[in-house]
Amino acid sequence: MSETVRVSLGERAYDILIGEGVLGEAAARIAPLARRKVVAIITDENVARAHLPTLEKGLRAAGFKGPAIMLPPGEETKSFKGLEHLCGALLTAEIDRGDMVLAFGGGVIGDLAGLAAGLIKRGIDFVQVPTTLLAQVDSSVGGKTAINTKEGKNLVGLFHQPRLVLADVGVLGTLPLRELQAGYAEIVKYGLIGDAAFFAWLEKNGARVLDGDTAARIHAIKRSCEMKADIVATDEREGGIRALLNLGHTFGHALEAATGYSSRLLHGEAVAIGCVMAYELSHALGYASQADVARVRAHFDALGLKTRPAEIAGFSATPRELIAHMMHDKKVSDGRLTFVLPKGIGAAFTTRDVSEGSLERVLAS
Repeated sequence: MSETVRVSLGERAYDILIGEGVLGEAAARIAPLARRKVVAIITDENVARAHLPTLEKGLRAAGFKGPAIMLPPGEETKSFKGLEHLCGALLTAEIDRGDMVLAFGGGVIGDLAGLAAGLIKRGIDFVQVPTTLLAQVDSSVGGKTAINTKEGKNLVGLFHQPRLVLADVGVLGTLPLRELQAGYAEIVKYGLIGDAAFFAWLEKNGARVLDGDTAARIHAIKRSCEMKADIVATDEREGGIRALLNLGHTFGHALEAATGYSSRLLHGEAVAIGCVMAYELSHALGYASQADVARVRAHFDALGLKTRPAEIAGFSATPRELIAHMMHDKKVSDGRLTFVLPKGIGAAFTTRDVSEGSLERVLAS
């Protein structure tokens, strides 16, 4: 059972294949795209232990060769140091422009490997094989690649579209519940920004997605990818509508910065809190109702996600400190923040018309 979503970008269009057992099809799917039978697999140590033998077996049987480069797991790897190490490993392995990079892991690996592929020899083809729910529904699609710096999250990067995305729902079975919950927050985001019916479906079926129901997971991933693919095809480089995909992220990135991009707060957990904050700010500005705020918070609560900064272990950042982190956001222009705010459930817009007082009150609540 598998589904295909097309990202329509002209000559750079590509497919997202979603299903169970897709990992075993990797070689057959990659072969038509490869100019040479050389693939450099970029992964982390956790993914390597669980799934690398399956991937390598299929690739080797199909005649592919190339190194498997293993990196430490965690957000700390998505850094200048991690990028330098990876680029050095690819160059040492003599990967050339006719070869391919395969990003095999979660969002950290996808972002880092995609960025390295875009930089090495001015651009090498790459394939995304996301192994987390968050990466399957969001970060593996759309061509955004980046690393974090001390100034903020994802501030150094480029757009480099993959040739193919292979999302095997079967590999999600090895993930801890917390990782699944973090990925689920990104799924909810899609319903909030553009599909009220999908959000209503999630309210009824979200527990099935987290509990491992294959059909529910494929539906949730497919619908999320369909929405992202449509937006990316319209606005590849985030000049307009693509910014809506950042609902909750301006708040969330500030929370991640305040916790040192550590395991205290996963990206998806930050997005969940950020989405609730966006609804609170929207309500304060008269765009969303209190019932909308309560409904979103209740859904995240029901699925075990944090919805308030106070729920983060040891959190002590002040509203002013969070605003300082926000000012490093990529969407800052002329010293002003751009916010993605919801209008009820299933619609969102961007605005720069937010007073500092309104923002402080939401951050202090």
